[in-house]
Amino acid sequence: MSEPGKLRAGEAVVMVDSRRRRYLVTLHCDSEFHTHAGVVPHDQIIGSPEGTILRSSSGARFTALRPTLADYVLKMPRGAQVIYPKDLGAIWMLADVLPGMTVFETGVGSGAMSATLLRGGALVTGYELREDFAGRALRNVEAIAGAQALARYDVQIRDAYESVDPPRHHPPHEASVTTVAEADSTCRRRYDRAVLDIPEPWRVVAHLPGRLRCGGILVAYNPSVTQVQRLRATLEDGPWALAETIEVMHRSWHVEGVSVRPDHRMVAHTGFLTHARLIAE
Repeated sequence: MSEPGKLRAGEAVVMVDSRRRRYLVTLHCDSEFHTHAGVVPHDQIIGSPEGTILRSSSGARFTALRPTLADYVLKMPRGAQVIYPKDLGAIWMLADVLPGMTVFETGVGSGAMSATLLRGGALVTGYELREDFAGRALRNVEAIAGAQALARYDVQIRDAYESVDPPRHHPPHEASVTTVAEADSTCRRRYDRAVLDIPEPWRVVAHLPGRLRCGGILVAYNPSVTQVQRLRATLEDGPWALAETIEVMHRSWHVEGVSVRPDHRMVAHTGFLTHARLIAE
C-alpha cells in the first residue's frame, strides 16, 4: 500500500504544465501521460508525493496534484453543459446547504451540481429526463465525491414538470421493508432545499409547496433574462419571500512585480441565479 499522501494507482491527478494548463489523468500502472510536450510514465507519478514536479520525455515540467472540485468540473466527461465553478460556489452559499439536508435537484445533466452538494454531505434526489445523462452523472459523482456518496444520491428518470415526489428514506439500490407508518411518514417528508437547472423552472416551482419545507430555499440557474422574468412572476404569485436574482463575474488579475492589472479575459455572464424562501401560505 502506498504511504499516506502519496499518489496512488487508480486515483485521478491533475497535471499542470508551465503555462498552468491542466490535464486530468487517472493513474494506471504501465500507462503513460501523453501531450504535445512529451510523455510522462504513470509509474513515475505513482508513489510520488502530491506536488511533485516531473519532467516529460522532452524536458517539459509538470506538477502532479490531486484535483480540486473545480478541476473535476471543468475537465470531467460531459453531455450537457456544466454549471461553472464560479456559479456552483454561489449556488452553494445561496442555498445554504448543510450536511444531512435533503436537496431536490433537476436537471442533473453531467452531475457537477450533484457532486458539489454530495461532497458537502447532502442527500440529493435528482430528476433527469435522459438516461445517458443520468448514467454519466453517476459516474462523474463517483469519481468526484467517491463511491460512498452514491448511497446519498437518488437519480430518477423523471419529468419534474409533471410532478415532484417526497424524498425517499432509502437509496433505491438498498432493500428495505416499508410499513404503513413509514409510508405515511415518507408522504409527509419534505426537502430542505431545491436547486433547479432547467429551461422552465416556473413549472417546477408550482409543485414545490408541500414538497419543500417552510423556510426552505429555492435556487434556480437560467442563462436567459426572459426565463428569469417568468420565474420571478411565478414567485411573486406564490408563497415565496426574499426573491433575488444575481449573476457572478469572475475576473482574474495579472500580477508580475510592480505590473498589476486586470487580465484581458474573464468568465463573465454564464447564467442568472434566482433564489427565494418558501413561507407559510
